[in-house]
Order: sequence, then C-alpha cells, then structure tokens
Amino acid sequence: MAFMKRKLGLTSKILIGMTLGIFVGLILRIAFPDSQFVQEYITEGVLNVIGTIFINCLKMLVVPMVFISLVCGTSSLSEPSKLGRLGGKTLAFYLFTTAIALVLAIFVAVIIHPGSNTLSTANLVYDAKDAPSLAQVIINIVPTNPIKAMTDGNMLQIIIFAVIFGFAVSHVGDKGRRVAAVFEDLNDVIMRVVTLVMYLAPYGVFALMGKLALTLGLGTFADVLKYFGVVLGVLLLHGFVVYPTLLKLFTGLNPLIFMRKMRDAQLFAFSTASSNATLPVNMETAEHRLGVDNRVASFTLPLGATVNMDGTAIMQGVATVFIAQVYGIHLSIQDYFSVVVTATLASIGTAGVPGVGLVMLAMVLKQVGLPVEGIALILGVDRLLDMVRTAVNITGDSVATMIVAKSENAFDSETYHDTNAGKVRSFIPKSDTK
Repeated sequence: MAFMKRKLGLTSKILIGMTLGIFVGLILRIAFPDSQFVQEYITEGVLNVIGTIFINCLKMLVVPMVFISLVCGTSSLSEPSKLGRLGGKTLAFYLFTTAIALVLAIFVAVIIHPGSNTLSTANLVYDAKDAPSLAQVIINIVPTNPIKAMTDGNMLQIIIFAVIFGFAVSHVGDKGRRVAAVFEDLNDVIMRVVTLVMYLAPYGVFALMGKLALTLGLGTFADVLKYFGVVLGVLLLHGFVVYPTLLKLFTGLNPLIFMRKMRDAQLFAFSTASSNATLPVNMETAEHRLGVDNRVASFTLPLGATVNMDGTAIMQGVATVFIAQVYGIHLSIQDYFSVVVTATLASIGTAGVPGVGLVMLAMVLKQVGLPVEGIALILGVDRLLDMVRTAVNITGDSVATMIVAKSENAFDSETYHDTNAGKVRSFIPKSDTK
C-alpha cells in the first residue's frame, strides 16, 4: 500500500479528484434535485469555498511571479536587439497559430453545418460589451501607475514595466547585478510556492468539478449539441494534431514527450478555465520539466496568457458559422476572410477586457453583419467549452515557448528528455534529510 502511495503522481491525483468531484456532484444532483441544504451548504458552501480558495491561491502568485520572472529574464538580455527578436518571434507565432485555428474552425463548421434554422431565436437577448478602439488599446499598454497595474492584474502593463525595469537593471553595472541576484532568489522562492500550491490541486479540482456537476444546466445541450461537438472536435484537433506537428516541424523534438509533460498544466487549465490562474503551473512546467530557460519562458508565457487565444478563436469561427446558419444568412468568401483577419487581430487588440472571448465574438459578428443576440444560443454550453479551450490556449503558449527557446539556444535538451525532471519536489532539501 505504501508502494502504491509513493508511485501515485500529481497527474493521477488530479484525475482522481476530478473524477470523484464529477461523480459526487452528479450523485447529489440526482438524489437531491431541489434540496435547499445541498444548494446552500454544499454547492455554495463547502465546494464553493474550497474551489475559490484554490483558484485564489493560483491567482495570488500570478502578478509577483510574472514581474519577478520577467525582471530576471530581461536583466539577462543586455542587448535590445535580443529582446526585440524574442518579442517579434513570439507575437508572429501567436498570430500564425490563431489564424490557423480560425481557418480550421470555419472550414470544419461549413462542412459539418452545425446550425439549424429550426432553433427559436424570438426571445434571444445578449448585451454585448463594447471593445476599446485600437488607439486606446495601444495607449493602455503603457502603465501610468505600475502599482495600480499590479493591483488590477493588468498583464500587458505589468509585462511592459517589468521589461523596462529588467532592462535598466542590466545597464547599471554592479548595482544592477546585486539587484538581479535578489530577484533570482525571489524567483526561486516564488517557484517553490507554486510547488506548494500544486500539492493542493487534487482537493481544489475535486471542489471545482463537484460544483460544476451540481450547477451545469443540461437542458440547453440538446438544441446546440452539434455546435458543441464541432467546437470540441476542432479544439482537440488543434491541441493534439496541429500543435504537435508544429513542434516537430520547427524543433525536431518528440511531441509525445511534450504532451506527456504538459498533462498537469492542461488539467489545471481545464479545471480552472483561466489561463492566468494556470500561468504559475505552466511556467513551472516550462522551466523545470521542458527545459526552457527562464529568460524565454518569463516573457513568452505571460504574453501568451494575455494575447494568445487559439481556443477562443476556434469558438469564434464555429460560432460565427453556426449563428449565420441558424438565422439563414449566407456568408461569402470575403466575409469568412474578414472573420479570420478581425478575430486574429482582436486576439491582441482586446487583451485584458473582461469576458474577452464573447467581446471578441461580438466584434466579429458585427463585422460580418450577423445579429449579436445569437450569442445567447451558445451561452448554456460555453462553460464546458471554455474549460477545454483554456487547456488548448496554454498548450499553444508552451509550444510557442519551446519553439522560440530552441531558436534562441535557450533550451536544455537533457531536461526535456528526462522523464523525472521537474516532478513535484520535496520541500526539504536533500542535504537536510536524515
């Protein structure tokens, strides 16, 4: 029994927690369908408290980890050209994969035809938020108050300030080296805190899945089941075929090793449905399991969590075709091209806006003259799809990080091929054990 306990890894524990959470939630839902006690004390009580605390623990780490890691990474890049090259490669790859995701989604949706104009659209209402203008987005990238940016969790502003600060550290001689050493120590500490939070994952995932099983509305699935299946199918195709193919093509590395080492981060992303909440785990995975140097991972992953939205792009592509088919509106080749261009640019342009996926979808629908109210058709199943597309998004962030790191010679092949590298480590240093 002790042998089995030692061999049970974090991935297995998370899967067990996820399965038990869904099972317990469904049992309670079936056995006590209208119980006020279950609703108040279990769903919104115990499960909500545990799940929310777990997500808050992850979010608590995001701002300090992004700032500290970026300062460490940027301070090691003494030449501006290196930073510019790193940013250029990263953004180019993110835009490229987002365009692929959109084209793939539209193509599959047109072929399978998930929409049916027999669906009722009479009482649909959706209040779409206005996305900021491109000029305002560019202005908002630069923080007027870095502390406020950290308080608000504005990732783009934090990234800009951290890059400037880290670059300044690398150019003030001995004083800068002393500051860089302090940040390196802080980075080790914050990554150890990430490891601590990862030990709580099975319990947090259990609570999140239990609450989801108790609250998820199943009545809307029948009407949009085909839409759900198409989006899910394209997400899986993009995550398990397109990304591994790109990784093999650009790096020559074995994609199976990559996918195996990404399982923990993917499960975190699936459970939390938040790229930002998963960022600490994704950075831990990239640096300690995949062998990516901190100076690359600290830049590409926070940027990806903010602007790389391949999973969301897939949802937008399928949803656009679906809503057009439901309303019986024909879209031309020019319309589809407009969808690809608009959504690809919007993946960067609307970064940081609350409810960004639906904001972007509303922009796309307006661009091609489709009724924004159609978004109400897909809201009922969006929660589950959001979980899957978040896992796809963070996988894309890591693939980009691997490709950029390999091209910058900031990659440790030995760590990548070591199956035990970066697994959840003991909190007691080996030298202190008796």
